[in-house]
Amino acid sequence: MADRILVFYGSYRRDRQGIRLADYCVRQLEARGCDVELIDAKALDLPMLDRMYKEYPKGEAPDALETLAGKIRRADAFLFVVGEYNWSVQPGLKNLTDHFLEEWFWRPAAIASYSAGRFGGVRAALAWRDILGEMGMVVVSSTIAVGPMKDTLDEEGEPVSDGGKALEKQFPRFADDLAWWTAAAKAQREKEAVPY
Repeated sequence: MADRILVFYGSYRRDRQGIRLADYCVRQLEARGCDVELIDAKALDLPMLDRMYKEYPKGEAPDALETLAGKIRRADAFLFVVGEYNWSVQPGLKNLTDHFLEEWFWRPAAIASYSAGRFGGVRAALAWRDILGEMGMVVVSSTIAVGPMKDTLDEEGEPVSDGGKALEKQFPRFADDLAWWTAAAKAQREKEAVPY
């Protein structure tokens, strides 16, 4: 059965460019035979966190939360496409992830970062490693950092110039790392129940 992977993207900006990287990741994972869905925080437009999904009485969570909770629980792995805002994380994606907790447990996550500058969002990626680990995910060691976007992916998300060549070279190992941990986690969950 194909690995079920959710790709999360969190920019709310009008002229957001990171969506190019999110779309690229989705296409590359699909080409590898994965069952992939892009979860766009802006499209979901969840309210600012007032109550976590688990804090609603059973059957009373808003439809968007209920639907997304089910998708997260059914996923085998996650890929977070993260932009860097002021050396840190995007508020839209952070707000989305904070609505859930136990739903994330015992699955691997990979991080692909980006920024307008040459550091490619690595400071945000470092912050996300701690956040995702605290939320019960195993963060794989391989990462992708893209910056500036215009020197890596065009408006259709197709690789351009040396940045695009570097991304095409780097993505297979990144995806292999995620696939290995996805298989390991699936095998372990089939072998025995999770500890909590």
